[in-house]
Amino acid sequence: MKPYIIGITGGSGSGKTSFIQDLRKHFTTNELCIISMDEYYHPLKQQKCDEHGIENFDLPESFDLASMETDLARIIAGEQVLRQEYVFNNPQSFAKSITYDPAPILLVEGLFLFHFPSIRRMLDLKVFIHAKEDLKIIRRIKRDGAERNYPISDVLYRYQHHVSPAFDRYIKPFYDESDLIITNNQNYENGLTVLRAYIQQILKKQVLPQIISRS
Repeated sequence: MKPYIIGITGGSGSGKTSFIQDLRKHFTTNELCIISMDEYYHPLKQQKCDEHGIENFDLPESFDLASMETDLARIIAGEQVLRQEYVFNNPQSFAKSITYDPAPILLVEGLFLFHFPSIRRMLDLKVFIHAKEDLKIIRRIKRDGAERNYPISDVLYRYQHHVSPAFDRYIKPFYDESDLIITNNQNYENGLTVLRAYIQQILKKQVLPQIISRS
């Protein structure tokens, strides 16, 4: 049976990663497979640079779309997929091997997820996580400093010249096309409860026919 595919997008710093980590706690790997577009960045040497020679990771072409489409197709077909973790060029991080196991619910998240028509057509449910601009900047500073070892000057430069323009051009236009919008200015608890309950209902609908067919 084809998995039910949920896509989650939102601007950088909107809280997608935290939201998905909390959602993950309520489901087993046999129920929910989560794939992040972050694992499909092209290597640093293939990234485009701006007029100041700074690599711009906030462009659709920064991602290896072909590899992502191939892996999604394999998972949808019921195959296990292995992928090397992308560590954002942080010399203090060690890349791990990631295993994606097929599951009834396939959740895909990423900045430009809805921008790519080939990916967008796969989605059964489109979720947009939204937050105010100042909060996104603060969260970005905290994340990139702690997880990616970026200096604050670099974070602010990239936000102004790369992140913000990319949001306006490639992400925000799909706000009104989303099926579920979750506002994360203070917390996302209500949105998490809604999506968790919805997934649980989908799982019940998928499991019941299988039980009937085996009986």
